[in-house]
Amino acid sequence: MMKAIISTGYGSAEVLQVQEVPKPIPKENEVLIKVYAASVTRAGSMMRTGKPYIGRLFLGLLKPKNPIPGTGFAGVVEAIGNGVRTFKVDDRVFGESLENYGTQAEYLCLPEGGIITTLPNNMTFEEAAPVCDGALTSINFLKELAEIKPGKKVLINGASGSLGTSAVQLAKYYGAEVTGICSTQNIEMVKSLGADHVIDYTKQNFSKNGQKYDIIYDTIGKLSFSACKSSLTEKGMYVSPVLEMPLLFQMLRTSIFGSKKAKFSATGLKPVAELKLLFNEVKEIIETGKLKSIIDKSYPLEQVGNAHRYIDKGHKRGNVVLVMEHKPHKLPKAKPQLNNSESV
Repeated sequence: MMKAIISTGYGSAEVLQVQEVPKPIPKENEVLIKVYAASVTRAGSMMRTGKPYIGRLFLGLLKPKNPIPGTGFAGVVEAIGNGVRTFKVDDRVFGESLENYGTQAEYLCLPEGGIITTLPNNMTFEEAAPVCDGALTSINFLKELAEIKPGKKVLINGASGSLGTSAVQLAKYYGAEVTGICSTQNIEMVKSLGADHVIDYTKQNFSKNGQKYDIIYDTIGKLSFSACKSSLTEKGMYVSPVLEMPLLFQMLRTSIFGSKKAKFSATGLKPVAELKLLFNEVKEIIETGKLKSIIDKSYPLEQVGNAHRYIDKGHKRGNVVLVMEHKPHKLPKAKPQLNNSESV
């Protein structure tokens, strides 16, 4: 048996309960992973509520069809199926479970050919767990969708969040001039990630500063193409991972009319082969030291409700993770973070 978070229905954080469930057994092409850290995300919080309701067509009508939530993970291979050749027992690994979720548990089975690879030597389990939820999404939007190039001017809204902290670092890695939008308390952190300019949204409206940007990456979906259009260059692009009806309409409209474009991409729905190429590139960037995970808070598995309530407040800095207290092994301590991360 193992401990796991079970979604008993849709609603507040109280629908998430720690239960004892059977420990999974790897199939011939699968690896069994002892999970040491798992990501808790804003998207996961939205999935917990089952809103917007159209999402329940995929998640489950009355309650989640995949009861164990979570996509990002990091841990150690405990067992392998007879057909597995890429991994061996005791490999330190990280990645993302996109099909059945299930990472918020002590153990997880994944196919050998899934979104999984060995852990970089310069990264801890806690730092690695949210990489696919933040950096993998942002590299898809910046590189694949917006086709970022050296010298391009990039504006990142929500620069202090999971997607934003990754996006600032990735945009700088690709040679762009980066402007981040965040609150007053996060300005120094965003600067420390490499942003050339930082706008405090509580004091300044970016659309009034006269600057033009080649790419506006709205990581939190709080802006709109209409609000950003005047701040885009002639062939500029507004991209966001938050798909709502206004963005869908603007995507259709700008695909036909005008040189300024609005675009969306569902990163998790891309073919696994394409995701693995991006994932491997993210890992290579991490190994160069040019991309680091920012951890805001770490919670034990039993406090998953507190993790969700914290995310629901909308003020997290970087990432939130769950840590498993396996015995007799102890989770290695995370390295010092750029934003003085806090554990609870």
